[in-house]
Amino acid sequence: MQTATVTEQGRASPMPAQWVEAPVNYLADLSIKPVTYNPPAGTGVPRREGNYRDFFVRVHDARPYAASLSLDKQAFILARHDTHVRDFYDEADLRSVYFPEVEALIKRETGASKVVVFDHTIRTADRAVERGLRTPVRSVHNDYTERSGPQRVRDLLPADEAEARLRKRFAEYNVWRNIAHDPIEMAPLGFVDAGTIAPRDLAVCDLVYADRVGEIYQGVYNADHRWHYFPSMTREEAILIKCYDSVTDGRARFSLHSAFDDPTSPTDPRPRQSIEVRTFAFFD
Repeated sequence: MQTATVTEQGRASPMPAQWVEAPVNYLADLSIKPVTYNPPAGTGVPRREGNYRDFFVRVHDARPYAASLSLDKQAFILARHDTHVRDFYDEADLRSVYFPEVEALIKRETGASKVVVFDHTIRTADRAVERGLRTPVRSVHNDYTERSGPQRVRDLLPADEAEARLRKRFAEYNVWRNIAHDPIEMAPLGFVDAGTIAPRDLAVCDLVYADRVGEIYQGVYNADHRWHYFPSMTREEAILIKCYDSVTDGRARFSLHSAFDDPTSPTDPRPRQSIEVRTFAFFD
């Protein structure tokens, strides 16, 4: 297990190592149908039904082999991604600057002919509810299901275009990044290698909002899952996560991920600030 030293400033400084051991929150079984109730941002925290439990897993430091990771094999990659955004809390800055940057990043990394940025969420561990934001998600999940992926395309595009796009390959990618000027110290994001996910590990969970009901997958515990993360992420890095792929040719179609508590974090970690942008990539 990874050890840590203390710097002159009194903050923990992790020593090089291969993995940390940490609890992550899974569904233990399907004895209770999983349902998550999401209140409007700024009004409370999500409420969940289901037989959830914490399981200790080894989370491997993926930085030494980041270049070998693939969206079509592991379903996540780390990319260098400089940004000209000055303030991620400024909606106008996001739409005029960041969304085009994300679109270009997805095209670069996937070869997609068209990318649609359709949603974003800012998360913080510091007074999230009172600031109208959301907190880090501490359950093993995937944002889209076999059904909700195509349905979201139909929700977003004109009917004729949607049906035409659905006849070809399309995929949903999340782009996740640290938006603070200091490296991540609290609640980093961990990822399961998609090659270790069995179909039975993906449980359909209703996602209930005030105005609609969607679907996500919650992860059911499987000891074979291999976990990875990128410690101390900076503002100049981005993680691409594949949450849905329409093709069934053997490549990764879904992923599982969750925030977790890194035991090598400082005892007084800076609150995590992050943004995730959701996109659809369409291929000719």
